Amino acid sequence: MDKEQVGLVLNLECLVAVSPDVVFQLLTEPGELVKWWGPLGFFLPQVDVDLAVGGRYRFLMAPPEGEPFHLSGEFLQVNRPSRLVYTFRWDEPGPDDRETVVDLSLQASGGGTRLMLTQKPFLTDERLSLHRDGWTESFEKLRAVGGSLQ
Repeated sequence: MDKEQVGLVLNLECLVAVSPDVVFQLLTEPGELVKWWGPLGFFLPQVDVDLAVGGRYRFLMAPPEGEPFHLSGEFLQVNRPSRLVYTFRWDEPGPDDRETVVDLSLQASGGGTRLMLTQKPFLTDERLSLHRDGWTESFEKLRAVGGSLQ
């Protein structure tokens, strides 16, 4: 299979200074998601989450400048507090966008949590890079929120 068929894969890790139970809440509860989701300068004016296998989520994301936009998906696995798997798509995708699957794994580590993300398949290196940058900045915000809960 070539890259076009398989797609590109994003892998990231993040250490958060709170337990997997707390990190899972930060990843899934609307009141917590608004504190950290999105790249620096972005915020979530609206968060809808039906946290169950087959349940859906939809976020309205507002960039620092420009019009807000939606992203949404469906929960494929919900294993509190160790794993969360869901589809991810922009509600008005660009030509090089495709629906991806986000797989978040949480492991207790030294009094905190090691959060491992895999997201795939991306169609282009540019899309993978955009998501890498977004998740990296989001994870910085997540670490800060987790650190404030200690």
